[in-house]
Amino acid sequence: MARLQGRSCIVTGAAQGIGRAIGEALLDEGADVCFSDINADKVAMVADDNINRAAAGGGKVTHAVVDVTDRASVRAMIDHTVEEFGKLDVKFNNAGVNKPMNFLDVTEENWRFIMDVNGLGCLIGMQEAAQQFIRQGTFGKIINTASIASRQGFDNVAPYCASKWGVVAMTQSAARDLAKHDITVTGFAPGVVATEMWEQVDKDLMEIGASERPGQAMEEFSSEILKGRVATPADITGTTTFLASKDSDYMTGQIVMIDGGMTLV
Repeated sequence: MARLQGRSCIVTGAAQGIGRAIGEALLDEGADVCFSDINADKVAMVADDNINRAAAGGGKVTHAVVDVTDRASVRAMIDHTVEEFGKLDVKFNNAGVNKPMNFLDVTEENWRFIMDVNGLGCLIGMQEAAQQFIRQGTFGKIINTASIASRQGFDNVAPYCASKWGVVAMTQSAARDLAKHDITVTGFAPGVVATEMWEQVDKDLMEIGASERPGQAMEEFSSEILKGRVATPADITGTTTFLASKDSDYMTGQIVMIDGGMTLV
């Protein structure tokens, strides 16, 4: 039997990049997966693209449009998932944003935008998933997306670093509080991953004068990676599938680094 057969999962930020790859890897292991994102057209397309994959793995697929900063929207996403799959077992809080700005230029608007999605969105996602697990009276898993920026501050992305340090702190706090309900809370911290988000970050860094040519930022970050290359989403999903599976049921409060050895902690 596939490792995730019968487990119902939600992945936010799943219209592209790491989120999409996480969801597809879960389907390969037999899970029922709700791909969720604020981009309605893209997330619907992703779900449609994965109908055959779900059937091959023995699971089901659906999608939901969600604004992770809005509690009612998050509740509606969870309600939809439970209606489709009968329950919720695993909740990935993966949705995230970044908008580089030079440190002295960071605005309140930039700070609030990033902290609302990455910080508040993670908090609401954990709370609402936990409430669903408690209502069900079942074991549950919450898995949060942190970052190498949760372990080391980088110039030009101070609010993003702060938000991801917050994800680590919330993961630990929630793990302590929710253990009595048999809910585990873990996370993973990717490094430089070749996704659409990094392509946009590269453009943003050029706009603020932090790099001079396309690809420069990724090249400079890559020079610090012991594995000698940037990651692909497929490099991340072995760990995320493990965290969603029974193999990690005794883990809680931990953040797993998946950065090719860029940040040693």
